[in-house]
Formats: sequence, C-alpha cells, structure tokens
Amino acid sequence: MGPSAMRVAGLGARLEGLGYKVEDLGNLPVAQAESHPSGPPRMRYLPQIAEACRRLARAVYSAASGGMSLVVLGGDHSVAIGTVSGMSRWLRTQRRSLGLLWIDAHADMNTPRTTPSGNIHGMPLACLIGQGPRQLTHIFGYAPKVRPEQVALIGVREVDQLERPHIKRSGVRAFTMRDIDERGLRAIMEEALKIVTNGTAGFHVSLDMDSVDPGEAPGVGTPVRGGITYREAHLLMEMICDSDRMLSMEIVEVNPVIDVANRTAVLAVELLSSAMGKRIL
Repeated sequence: MGPSAMRVAGLGARLEGLGYKVEDLGNLPVAQAESHPSGPPRMRYLPQIAEACRRLARAVYSAASGGMSLVVLGGDHSVAIGTVSGMSRWLRTQRRSLGLLWIDAHADMNTPRTTPSGNIHGMPLACLIGQGPRQLTHIFGYAPKVRPEQVALIGVREVDQLERPHIKRSGVRAFTMRDIDERGLRAIMEEALKIVTNGTAGFHVSLDMDSVDPGEAPGVGTPVRGGITYREAHLLMEMICDSDRMLSMEIVEVNPVIDVANRTAVLAVELLSSAMGKRIL
C-alpha cells in the first residue's frame, strides 16, 4: 500500500510541476505473505522475494535502457535488491559501475548467519555487495552489483550485534547519527558524494523513510527515535540534486496502515521533489 499512498500524496503532479514527463508503469505483482509458508527461519519468504526482485530488476533494466530516469516505490527495503541489480546490469553493458547512497536508520547488512529475525529486508545491502543467498546476490548471474568502496550509508542508529563487525569489515563507509551530530549533515554529504561518484557513472539513492525521525515520519515498519530532522532530510536531497550525478532513486518503508494522516507518504513525496529539483527560491 505504500506506493498507493505516495500516489495519493500527489507524486505524479509534483514531478510534472517540476517539468518532468511522468509515466507510471504501475505495480509489479508480489506474492502476499499470508498466502505462502514463511520457509527457512533465517531466510523467510526467500523464493517469493527473489522472484519479486528478479521481476523488478528486469523492469528497471528495460526502463533504464529506454532512457528513463527511474523512481521505484516500495514496499520494504528488500526491493532494493531488484532496483540496484537492474541499474547495475544496465551500466555493466557499458563497462561502467554504479555508486550507491543508502539512507537508513539500519545498516541492512545482515546475512542468514547473523540475522536475529530472518527478515530479508534486513539483508539487502549485504546482498548487493555480494554477501547473502545466491538467489539474491546473483540476479543476472554476477556479484557484487556494487563495489563496497563505492557505497555510503547515512543515518545509521540501530545495528544488530552480529551485524556490527560485518559492517566494519565490508568496506562500506557508514555515517552514523553521531557522525551527523558531531560534523553536521553538510560535511557528511560532501564526503559521501565523493565516495559514490569516485570512479562511477553516477549513483543510485535508496531512501528508507525510517532514516527520518519518527516524529516526522511515523508510518514506517521499524521506527527508531533520534533520526534525521525534517530540514536535514531536505538538505540531503537538495545536495543530491546539486551533484547532478543521481541516476535513479527508490523510496521504501511507507506503511499507511501505521501512518498518521498520510504524513509519511506526503513527506516522501516532498523529499523526492527536492531530489528532483524543487527549490525554495
């Protein structure tokens, strides 16, 4: 229901108001959890999620090959496996690589060996750097989809115990909320943008709405207090736009069932608008 909530919040009209020609390709079919067995406790719903990600990867590759600027709406963060796989393959055909800017309260770098929950939405970044179930890491037959040294993770404030050493060894540059508190978001973003553009054709933005403080974005599945503020979130998106290197973007974790008056979806649309060129003056 998250994509529908963002459509209701005026996503298409906002982008058209910025001068874009918008084509809504609709929703991709996804298996419903209540209709299937959950499967292995450390890789819950793996076949269903893998199929959804393969379907999304093919759709993203096709749209990118057709010259579209891509915005993907989720869903939980496991959809990023499909989005980034599709973008990575498109660039791979041109012998170029993709940078990845991951904005999230969580690192999403668990594997089946470290996960406390078995939820694959806690594993997508690990999968994209080649760590995880082969059904997810090797979409299109190769891994990794992005090189760890070309990935920046911003806004982290809740990390699982066994996940922590994996992050430190991975080569991914993680900027925690303490880093933002001490250095300021502008300095963090300047460094992060250098990471995701160094040797790449451009970068993909994966925005989990739980990166924003739940006081501003209450409609997310795993809220964590002490997140990015409203203005920090807009500054982050405006600096992404200023870089002129963003190739694609996705917004995930908008859950209208637990939202308040569609506030999280409205904010998601506002943030996307800032990333796509909306300015105060």
